[in-house]
Amino acid sequence: MQTVLIIEDEKDLAELISFHLEKEGFRALIAADGVSGLNEARSAQPDLILLDLMLPGMMGTELCRLLKGGERTAAIPVIMLTAKGEEIDRVVGFEMGADDYVVKPFSTRELMLRVRAVLRRSAEQAPKGATISLGVLEIDTERHLVRVSGDEVLLTSTEYKLLMNLAERTGRVQSRELLLQNVWGYNYFGDSRTVDTHLTRLRTKLGAAGDMIKTVRGFGYKMEQP
Repeated sequence: MQTVLIIEDEKDLAELISFHLEKEGFRALIAADGVSGLNEARSAQPDLILLDLMLPGMMGTELCRLLKGGERTAAIPVIMLTAKGEEIDRVVGFEMGADDYVVKPFSTRELMLRVRAVLRRSAEQAPKGATISLGVLEIDTERHLVRVSGDEVLLTSTEYKLLMNLAERTGRVQSRELLLQNVWGYNYFGDSRTVDTHLTRLRTKLGAAGDMIKTVRGFGYKMEQP
């Protein structure tokens, strides 16, 4: 049974989400503020986190940054829940490491679809025992570890999947639409700007190795040998 941690201060909404998650076969945990949510994530190690942005004690964006920067919690996918639906709010959410973004009010059916889509992406495994080496970049696909010049780089599950899609097809151009399908799944409700936001953050995290990811204007991206 997969575990979903709900970090939401609206009690009625948290309990409603919990009810539908359990109805779908998940184990649901609830935290009502940012600090307890962070502690619960570290101790329970859930399979996914549903994170409200407006939380007492700590903003959801800051909590997401801490989760994605922590060794024990970096790989846990995060879906942000917020009443702020402007493009800039989505961009900030993705820049903090969110894997998906759901605007309130939302239907529980849509939320359950997004939960399953994100978990499915997170669970997909690369071939065992394979290591991809591209210059200073090394990807250990068995342990899902990424190193640049020998130093480990912490990536979110979505960033790792995005990197793998490019690295496994080195030299081949990948359109934004294809990356959305392969990384976010066919049921994803976002647009191609999501790819751009994640690629920008991925390049930054990879440092010198980020230069291998090239933009093909008007089409998409490709990974090039150094």
